[in-house]
Amino acid sequence: MTADTNLDLLDNEPVFNLKGGMLTVTVIEVVRLDTGRFARQLGDKAAQAPNLFRDTPVVLSLEKLDAHMNVSTLAGLLQICRNHGLLPVALRGSENFRPLAQQSGLVLMPPNRGRERAVDIPKSAEISPAAQQGSAAPAPDSQSPPSQNKIVTQPIRSGQQVYAPGGDLIVMAPVSAGSELLADGNIHVYGPLRGRALAGVRGDTDARIFCQSLEAEMVSIAGQYKVAEDLRKEALWKTAVHVYLEGDSLKITAL
Repeated sequence: MTADTNLDLLDNEPVFNLKGGMLTVTVIEVVRLDTGRFARQLGDKAAQAPNLFRDTPVVLSLEKLDAHMNVSTLAGLLQICRNHGLLPVALRGSENFRPLAQQSGLVLMPPNRGRERAVDIPKSAEISPAAQQGSAAPAPDSQSPPSQNKIVTQPIRSGQQVYAPGGDLIVMAPVSAGSELLADGNIHVYGPLRGRALAGVRGDTDARIFCQSLEAEMVSIAGQYKVAEDLRKEALWKTAVHVYLEGDSLKITAL
């Protein structure tokens, strides 16, 4: 075999593999073209749940816009997203938006044909003027607020996002890859956890994650997280586990 033949074999040796996969991407559906209000309202959302906005890939959906959008207006919206930690990766809409996407260096995705669920981030608790003035606490016989825990009995499918504001999220079924669970409190999964689970999304460092089989793409508590590559190195991969924070370190122990 000649030296030239060896070089030919090296040239033909693959240096990459093409693989299909399901990834969770957040969609921002723009319904009115108002850059000022967009910046203010997105800023409010980011302030309420900052950990949800850190390095999060997003698709900007323009399907409901009636007004014409030019490149400079789109550039403004994209920069507002980046200012809050979001990473725009694509536009979604009709072929009319293709030139706009190309000029902005983004992919154009076709209009949505399926069903999507809104992720509602609740407003931060407001302090009444009386409380700000140091008024007495409510009387002991005052009624306690109802529990904000959410119980889900159906399997969580790929692409679904389920959020439990103000409490725990309890899933009595399997969680598929490509889905996302979010809770202000704890997350309990009585089945395999194959998607992403983010507990304590509003900064509760005492929040915990429990699951019957750890197969997750990511687990996160109060912004501290581990992704699948790290989780697979754990001896407890595909076993029942308890995830919690110890200082700034995410710990995983057997149930």
